[in-house]
Formats: sequence, C-alpha cells, structure tokens
Amino acid sequence: MKFTVPQFIEKEAKIVGPFTFKQFIFIGIAGGICLFLFFTVPLYLFIIAAIVLLGGAFGLAFLKIGKTSLPIFIKNFFSFLFKPKIYLWKKKTSPPKFLRKVKEEKEEIEKESELKVTKGSKLDELFTKLETK
Repeated sequence: MKFTVPQFIEKEAKIVGPFTFKQFIFIGIAGGICLFLFFTVPLYLFIIAAIVLLGGAFGLAFLKIGKTSLPIFIKNFFSFLFKPKIYLWKKKTSPPKFLRKVKEEKEEIEKESELKVTKGSKLDELFTKLETK
C-alpha cells in the first residue's frame, strides 16, 4: 500500500487553541504585564499601556510583512544595521585547487612537447649546421 508523504509543509503546529506556541507566548506575556499594571497604576495609565502592549503583542504574533513574520523582520533589520556592509577582499596565498590542477596539466604538456635532443642524433646535426651558418 502506497502512502503519499506531504512535502514543503511550512505551517507551524497549533499548540494552544488557535495559536502557535510563539503567538501564545507573545500574547500571554503582554497579558500578564497588563494584569500586573491593572493593579499597580492608575486606570488612565493602564489603558494607554494596555493598548500599546497588546497592540505590540498582536503585531508580533500575527503581522507579516511580505511573507516574513514581524519578529524575523525585526531581527533582519537589526542584523543589517549592525553588520559591516563593506566586504574587503583578502587575497589568498595559494591558488584554488582547480587552478593548481590546470597549472600541473600545463606543465606536463610542456614537458611532453619539448624536443629531446641527444648527441649524435639527426636533430643535433641539423642544429649544429644551423648554428654554424
């Protein structure tokens, strides 16, 4: 019996109700801070802080820019800001492997193509005749 295996699954599992674990953590932390603020600060400050905190938490949990989630977008933004933007090329002392192989093959071909002149051969006689003229 053949079974098809799903591929290219990019959805995160829903852990807590309709939320993924990351979404639940963002909203839960903001809700906990809001609960703490409800009992410690005046009502008008609580309302302002709750709107800001819960708005940020829902933005982090659900907002996507393009196909990128907001936390990854923010991480990429700060890594772009603080990483160097100029790449300085540093020459390596040894050539790459493929260039070494090409150089070795070229040397072998040159060695094979050299004419071997020995004393007493016809080529030696021709060279001596040419030199004397």
